[in-house]
Amino acid sequence: MQSHDRPLLVDTTLREGEQFATAHFSSSQRLAIAEALDAFGVEYIELTSPAASPQSARDLEVIARRGLRARIATHVRCHLDDARLAIEHGAQAVHLLYATSEPLRQASHGRSLDQIVEEARVVIAYLRQFPVEIRFSAEDTFRTDLPSLLRVYQAVAELGVHRVGLADTVGIATPRQVYATVAEVRAAVNCDIEFHGHNDAGCAVANAFCAFEGGATHLDVTVLGIGERNGIASLAGMVARMASLDPQMVAHYDVAMLPELDRMVAEMVGVTVPFDAPISSPFAFHHKAGLHTKAVINDPRSYEVLDPARFGRARTVAVAHRLVGWHAVAERARELGIYLSESAARQAATRIKTIGDDHELNSTTVDEILYEYAE
Repeated sequence: MQSHDRPLLVDTTLREGEQFATAHFSSSQRLAIAEALDAFGVEYIELTSPAASPQSARDLEVIARRGLRARIATHVRCHLDDARLAIEHGAQAVHLLYATSEPLRQASHGRSLDQIVEEARVVIAYLRQFPVEIRFSAEDTFRTDLPSLLRVYQAVAELGVHRVGLADTVGIATPRQVYATVAEVRAAVNCDIEFHGHNDAGCAVANAFCAFEGGATHLDVTVLGIGERNGIASLAGMVARMASLDPQMVAHYDVAMLPELDRMVAEMVGVTVPFDAPISSPFAFHHKAGLHTKAVINDPRSYEVLDPARFGRARTVAVAHRLVGWHAVAERARELGIYLSESAARQAATRIKTIGDDHELNSTTVDEILYEYAE
């Protein structure tokens, strides 16, 4: 089992992310994303099954032979034919899945738990002939009753998989539920544990971190959090969560790459970086309210749990609005190379507030006002 000092990140932008509504990566884009993720430092890069399409198979082989530091994985059905394709195209890790919940067993494949375990036995025995990591995931984990889950996980762990995967396929789980379920699985198996959580109810990052706290060793992410429906935990979101608690958890990643990674993938899928994206949002380190700006000017730690410079970002302190405080006005004057006394800064702030009550302001207008009050 891996150390629990930090989770290992399984970036699945090239598998789960390809299932995002507007994603259609070309071969060159897949390679560019893989190389960027490798430079960033993720431990695993998961690609679409080679059974999905001929180009998916070719791209898996090209990326697997690229000599990247990250382990190249592919996500396949627990079918012998799919497993053979994964091996033939150079996968270094094979991620098997089988739906275990009652709704999906009825709607998807109709197999009993005994049949699932027996089919897994055949596929796992085949894969163990090769130097690949094997993960077996119970799809729709959190709508599967716990005794059934433990039965399946213990069976596949005994068959020799490297990891079992818990997948919140429909985003229904809560953080407490994730922690409790992962802890139960941790006590039942002697292999690594991976968590994959969707964001349908807005809990993807929180659920993923709770999975780690409960004993998971690997966490699935995508750039921007893109994926089926409204996606999974975002790479930047997980980095922000870890860095805010212990910067050493992300010390081995090139975190300054995150804004460019998000921008690159956003452009490829035709969206903008979300306004609330951790770290990479245009507004992630933007301060506006007077009380906030006063404190953050005096000590950035007052309202910033993350240092923007570490991520290649810079904080901005807004002054062109009616909520401005005189400290922000004085700071802007200093940036312009002019001096405002406290009295002058207060007067300038009052004037800006008055104008801002009636009209939208821009930085040019504000700067002109500050020059008028310069001493």
